[in-house]
Amino acid sequence: MESTLGLEIIEVVEQAAIASARWMGKGEKNTADHVAVEAMRERMNKIHMRGRIVIGEGERDDAPMLYIGEEVGICTQDDAKDHCNPDELIEIDIAVDPCEGTNLVAYGQNGSMAVLAISEKGGLFAAPDFYMNKLAAPPVAKNHVDIRKSPTENLQILADCMDRTVEELVVIVMDRPRHKELIQEIRKAGARVRLISDGDVSAAISCAFSGTNVHALMGIGAAPEGVISAAAMRCLGGHFQGQLIYDPEIVKTGLIGESKESNIERLNSMGITDPDKVYDADELASGETILFAACGITPGTLMEGVRFFHGGARTQSLVISSQSKTARFVDTVHMFDRPRYLQLS
Repeated sequence: MESTLGLEIIEVVEQAAIASARWMGKGEKNTADHVAVEAMRERMNKIHMRGRIVIGEGERDDAPMLYIGEEVGICTQDDAKDHCNPDELIEIDIAVDPCEGTNLVAYGQNGSMAVLAISEKGGLFAAPDFYMNKLAAPPVAKNHVDIRKSPTENLQILADCMDRTVEELVVIVMDRPRHKELIQEIRKAGARVRLISDGDVSAAISCAFSGTNVHALMGIGAAPEGVISAAAMRCLGGHFQGQLIYDPEIVKTGLIGESKESNIERLNSMGITDPDKVYDADELASGETILFAACGITPGTLMEGVRFFHGGARTQSLVISSQSKTARFVDTVHMFDRPRYLQLS
């Protein structure tokens, strides 16, 4: 899968990032999302594959979406028989967020990126558009920290695993009213809190890389993005756990479903009979082969954002593979017309 799709999925996230970056700072988050979706869809439909979207985006805020169940790739088109040999057909499941952090793009803030994860058919958990309590930590803390423990306990465990003091740890938490008590406990334990407005996929992945000064992600965010984070963290060997949140009283705002009971019914209809189950990265991204790709739209901890110059643009992407056990940072110069020069920095 990696040798066949590796370069092409880089181009998928690059094209989505470039399209969205043209709307950076213009205050139009839905437009920034829409153009990223269309660019991602157009490039995926040029790949020799039969792909199925198992995690899409946009349902919560009526934004444009690559919808769940949508088929993409050359081999899903009406004339597929002319292009695709069934014996060579690659069937994959795809999780996408063409513009993770639409508000970040709209207001010119750091940390937005175009993201996708792919696996063979059935290899990604089809998370409902609910919320998820998440815990991400570096590889050295894998299977030592546990989301069922208190933040105070996990911080001490993490400090011991990393041979640091709790005071030296930085924890990323989304700036939401529901996290008031969590933030208070983290600070009381002695750790430092970095609040973010959006973009917890980048925050989760940053935990796996030394030198980012990010040591944990804690708190509740969107469940689909949790699966994408889990796919990357499984490839990187980092710790990731997620537990679905189906009670509107916990999230306080934005959760689809008017009541806890109706949300449980929805989960049951999807085959999720234990709504309180704690999932780890191997369960959320269970496929034999996992590929993750992201391209910075605005500058972030891991990647630069899109930088335009006359006649072109420069992007930085991250591609992570469970197959080759690699994390590649890809720096690309895109020549749109006849640029007067190529931007090297």
